[in-house]
Amino acid sequence: MTVRVDGDNQRAAMDQLHADVFERCMAPFWAMQPGSIEDQDRQVMDKKKAIPYLWKFKSAIEPLLHRSAELITMESSERRSLILVNPGLAPKRATVSTMYTAYRLNDANEIMPPHKHSPSAVRFGLKGKGNFTGVDGENIVFGPGDMVLTPNDTWHNHGTVGNEQALNLSVLDFPLVETLSAIHFDHHYSEEVDGVRVPMKQQSERFVPDYSQRIYGYGGMLPRFGNKEKRGAGFSSPMFVYRWEMMRELLERHKDWDGDPHDALTVEYIDPTSGQPVFKTITFLVQMLRPGERTLPVRQTASLLVAPFEGRGHSIVDGQRFDWKEFDTLAVPGGSWFEHVNGSDKDPVFLFIASDEPTLKKLDLYKKWGRTKDDTIVRLG
Repeated sequence: MTVRVDGDNQRAAMDQLHADVFERCMAPFWAMQPGSIEDQDRQVMDKKKAIPYLWKFKSAIEPLLHRSAELITMESSERRSLILVNPGLAPKRATVSTMYTAYRLNDANEIMPPHKHSPSAVRFGLKGKGNFTGVDGENIVFGPGDMVLTPNDTWHNHGTVGNEQALNLSVLDFPLVETLSAIHFDHHYSEEVDGVRVPMKQQSERFVPDYSQRIYGYGGMLPRFGNKEKRGAGFSSPMFVYRWEMMRELLERHKDWDGDPHDALTVEYIDPTSGQPVFKTITFLVQMLRPGERTLPVRQTASLLVAPFEGRGHSIVDGQRFDWKEFDTLAVPGGSWFEHVNGSDKDPVFLFIASDEPTLKKLDLYKKWGRTKDDTIVRLG
């Protein structure tokens, strides 16, 4: 029979028990005095949480990118990017718990060697017409608003063509893949030449530069005469570039529609062969806020990275106001109430958004709520 310790000795005995548990690399899980320091239901959860945070492009990010271009060459490093680190997660390189955003400035005529990795990524053009990404033998030159996929386990390389600098924004599911202990990189690219594997500094072009648009760029119509081989590792959309002019035209065409009171006019990038998100882990959207438009508050389990591409306005996240303009990035952690506001009475706002919604849906963990105009909370998803 267990002899209970109580009275004056219980406090000291409890302290010693906790000390011995922690010393042996364990943690207690017994709830005592809920809401107090000894509430183990709360202590069992991770103390580090992503917080709502806004990174300013013009005042903070851009000056550092230009300084880095003066100091770091492609000879000294194949990468020259700035990763946005959420203060609630630091020093972990994560902008929200499952994704990070990075800004990359390429100098004129810089192209790095090919590599591949297990995290999935996109590049979204911000400045310059000569952003370059070669993906699995398709050489893609892209400009502002164009989105290029560099999927899981697919050879690709980045850079700039033309005689001017170019700037793009990247989103990767790196923190998620790292948490799952599934990170791998490969920098040793080679091709078979006359029956022998030969190291190469650039992929041979196997597709015409506009192959993605030609074959997959007509919604609802898929040419059967396209290349039948698997594109990349076969884990993502086979359409590797999504052009801004098509996205903008679609949104502008519907600017007089009612839209959704919580999501305004939102368009999702999808795999044209399946109708599913471009990646299995993260999805990408563009949200248009018409002049003066304000979305109703939303809360969801998915985390968001919100990058204003055109226009300016503000967001309210968990009661905190964040004023943003083009090329800034706002972290909206899962579980936060948020709403977006276009402060202009004449110009639209376009927000580029990344979400880990597909991961949560696959795990049956995705939920979404909204507030109505009378402040009633309703389930949206």
